[in-house]
Amino acid sequence: MFDRILVFIARHAEAVPERLVRGMFLVAADVAWLFRVGGVRQLERNLRRVLRARQRRVAGTSPSAAWLHLHVRMMSHRGMRSYFTYFSEAMTVGGRSDECLLARVRGEGPGLEQLIEQTRKQSGSAPLALGHQGNWDYAGYWAHHAVAPVTTVAERLSNEHLLKTFIDIRQSLGINILLTGRHGLIGQLEQELGKPHVLVPLLADRDLSRHGEFVHAFDSMIRVARGPATLALDTGLPLYVVNMYRERLDRNRRKLAHTPYGYVCRISEPIDAAAYRGLPREEAIRAISQAWVDVWSEGIERHPQDWHMLQPIFLEDLDFSRLSDIPDDVRRLIEARAR
Repeated sequence: MFDRILVFIARHAEAVPERLVRGMFLVAADVAWLFRVGGVRQLERNLRRVLRARQRRVAGTSPSAAWLHLHVRMMSHRGMRSYFTYFSEAMTVGGRSDECLLARVRGEGPGLEQLIEQTRKQSGSAPLALGHQGNWDYAGYWAHHAVAPVTTVAERLSNEHLLKTFIDIRQSLGINILLTGRHGLIGQLEQELGKPHVLVPLLADRDLSRHGEFVHAFDSMIRVARGPATLALDTGLPLYVVNMYRERLDRNRRKLAHTPYGYVCRISEPIDAAAYRGLPREEAIRAISQAWVDVWSEGIERHPQDWHMLQPIFLEDLDFSRLSDIPDDVRRLIEARAR
């Protein structure tokens, strides 16, 4: 039912008022949060780890159970509203002008100027690692206009109509899409990076397949996609990390954007993959993966409400009977925690 609603809105984006769509989705978010359905419980488990780790790092002590419960519930409410806002925005891009969309996103961060220099003035390309934060479709659109053309990977969905809808939306934003499951995908991405003026951003904060890489995050472990690290290692290109979060717009941007909120794409300083080339290949991929996750985690701690992770991701929440190729050190950690 939800899939059909998304497809219908996308097909009639120019006719359906965005404010109405946004309001409907926010009501749905509030209902889901209130009754803790639709992934809310898992979102709260994930946020609990983030908030606990942040409090330990900042205050040096673990938060009380009451404090944690209150703040997790508050943050999950904001998180569900952010998540549903993403869908309302994604499905209505067909009715928005370039001026409107560009007013909704801006870039910042210590690596932004270097990324622009590398891809525009030096005719280079760059891989980027990002998580399920903010509105990654807007991020791709902004990057296409402000930095360089974008090629990325989209998950192959079982619902063909919804898949085509998402592909059409992203292509309309100037994003070139490759689907998962195709043979030689990494090789194709490396070919793209061999061209001038190309960005390859990958959503990489969760990969439970046998290809995923276990790394430390928020006093636990998660399994992330190896793609960003592999591309950086094989091409020798620096790897950038993107964190995306919502912000309240000033009066001028709000007038152009036709919405009170927009997004910030924060670009990290580059991770030099060449520094890891002396390691054995598997060690290098794991080390680069850990390096970008460390940077990305700091951004999640600053803006946890815009992390749309409603699936199990942390080691303690995974069903290990369904996982394969678990490294020995991770398996020992699992066994130790089970005792």
